Amino acid sequence: MFRVIIPARHASTRLPGKPLLEIGGKPMIQHVYERALESGAAEVVVATDDERIRSVAEGFGAHVCMTATHHPSGTDRLAEVVRLMGYAGDQVIVNLQGDEPLMPPALIRQVAENLQSHSQASIATLCERLKTAGELFDPHLVKVVMDKQGYALYFSRAAIPWDRDAFTATTGELPARSEHYRHIGLYAYRAAFLQDYVQWPPCVLEQTESLEQLRALWQGCKIHVAEALEPPGIGVDTEEDLLRVRRVLGG
Repeated sequence: MFRVIIPARHASTRLPGKPLLEIGGKPMIQHVYERALESGAAEVVVATDDERIRSVAEGFGAHVCMTATHHPSGTDRLAEVVRLMGYAGDQVIVNLQGDEPLMPPALIRQVAENLQSHSQASIATLCERLKTAGELFDPHLVKVVMDKQGYALYFSRAAIPWDRDAFTATTGELPARSEHYRHIGLYAYRAAFLQDYVQWPPCVLEQTESLEQLRALWQGCKIHVAEALEPPGIGVDTEEDLLRVRRVLGG
């Protein structure tokens, strides 16, 4: 059994009011909520600090948890919801971002089951194999390297692992032996871990790379990474993303 929490903020820099933008006759947050329900989650909660989002979400039947306005990240907002809802420490919580209307329900379920099946892990997440050098060298795409059991060794915006011999010759294509993976920002946590995480100060690696998950690795926590069963779909960060998603979902 797992639960899904959807952090939803109104104050987006590039797309203000993003969760409420209409796609195919519905607000974006409703599409995300429906994907979460389709995953088989025992409960789906929209976490927000905005009354406009609350009103719309409750209007289509969502369970809403109002949170504080000062949270520096979605993970901090999740931890507050876990505390307010009184979830048991071993409860598996999936963090589904409110701008992922095309996230396949199978991946939401996969990441939850991944954590449930790896008792040593505090976090589970997903990845997909990179197919082009352009993707590998794009700092907007986060890369991950794992050990033989699938536990994360490091996450970076840089091209990792660095193939010394192949990239000395050219960085225009991936070598035939390439095993490079892009991190998919879908997480499952144990509820007790979230309470610990928000007590830790950001570490140097996290601040350098602007990647929250490095705080957990810095503290010695294990993150299990599985290759996604299918492509994750399009997240909405820009106006162009929004237009692409509207073409998929209509409107």
